[in-house]
Amino acid sequence: MTSAPSQSPQELSDDTQPSANDYIAAAPRISVQAFCETAETAAAVRSAGQDRRMAKAHLTVKLGGMAAAIAAYHNAPTPNVIVLESEGSSDILTGLDELASVCDPGTRVIVIGCEQDEVPYRDLVRRGVNDYVVGPVSPIDVVRSICSLFSAQEAITVGRVIAVVGAKGGAGASTVAHNVAWAIARDLKLDSVVIDLDLAFGTAGLDYNQDPMQGIANAVFQPDRPDSAFIDRLLAKCTDHLSLLAAPATLDRVYDLGINAFDAIFDTLRMTTPCIVLDIPHQWSGWTKRALEGADDILIVAEPDLANLRNTKNILSVLKAARPNDRAPLYCLNQVGMPKRPEIDKGGFAKTMESQPIACIPFDSRLFGTAANNGQMIAEIAASHRTSRMFLDIAHQLTGLGESRKKKRRSLLAPLLGKLKTG
Repeated sequence: MTSAPSQSPQELSDDTQPSANDYIAAAPRISVQAFCETAETAAAVRSAGQDRRMAKAHLTVKLGGMAAAIAAYHNAPTPNVIVLESEGSSDILTGLDELASVCDPGTRVIVIGCEQDEVPYRDLVRRGVNDYVVGPVSPIDVVRSICSLFSAQEAITVGRVIAVVGAKGGAGASTVAHNVAWAIARDLKLDSVVIDLDLAFGTAGLDYNQDPMQGIANAVFQPDRPDSAFIDRLLAKCTDHLSLLAAPATLDRVYDLGINAFDAIFDTLRMTTPCIVLDIPHQWSGWTKRALEGADDILIVAEPDLANLRNTKNILSVLKAARPNDRAPLYCLNQVGMPKRPEIDKGGFAKTMESQPIACIPFDSRLFGTAANNGQMIAEIAASHRTSRMFLDIAHQLTGLGESRKKKRRSLLAPLLGKLKTG
């Protein structure tokens, strides 16, 4: 067993609800075996195995706790990770000592304990426990604990993937995606790549005033798995922090793609790029569904009409069910206030979605038309315009960087406020 604890029991008892700045990197190809003492914990671990971040991991769950684990490994090799549930047993240290005698070198151990545990954390660390989680656990607790063992210890750079999709054709999702990516790169100073996945009709090259000879199609159709050097040669540099993997936007071939067509490209970019923005076309196919389900955060762009309302509700319902341990997809309203067009107001949308839109972007044909025709972003031609500020706010909400700064400000004042209250 190896020893590299990441958090103390107190730290792990904090709020476990997923948020934008509670980023969890996906687990690599590993084997995980869990030995639980209660059916509730076993169910939570099984549910964790269905999480998108555990897609490459092979997880098995058994009952019996420590005793079952020791018995199993007397005659079998140990997996990459062992998850053990302990219900306050006083002899957990003895059990860990015996388990260590049958464990292969390099096996990592996670202990799920309870509030009644009286074993000092340092004693668990000395016996090679890598992480300790106070039960009862939720699936996201298990996912976080397993994934953090590898992302933290191996210092792997894993980029956040943000998927932007329109609820209906013409809703302006591409325009929103490109402007939000620009704000992430320019204002948040986060190295980013925009991937235009509308291979036949993509507009990212036009919006960024780029005409690259190569792009996403070269990576999709090449026979070998793309590596970082190959992908780098395909990227068009838009700014110091923003690059583009452009769509060919030609009709000389039919783009019938398999469900896994983009997996290798996304995985490769994740290793080198902090933020990847996917401009997903409005179509429902195996690969678009997979790209949405595999993203870290999702933004749905909708116009304020009935068809967009229905489609947004359907997309939200499907993706919430497929991603139970992730933050729910966000949505924004676009082209709000178009003259002479009857619209469903923000309140009507919010009531149906059971959540508020994160932005309501006003219709402004002159502003957006000028930007499109010039190959510029809104912030380039009207930096102080309220729409530019909206795109920046969306960037903050999708990356979680704005939330982080606000929390830090509050925490700095907390000691002083506490003294004033008690004074």
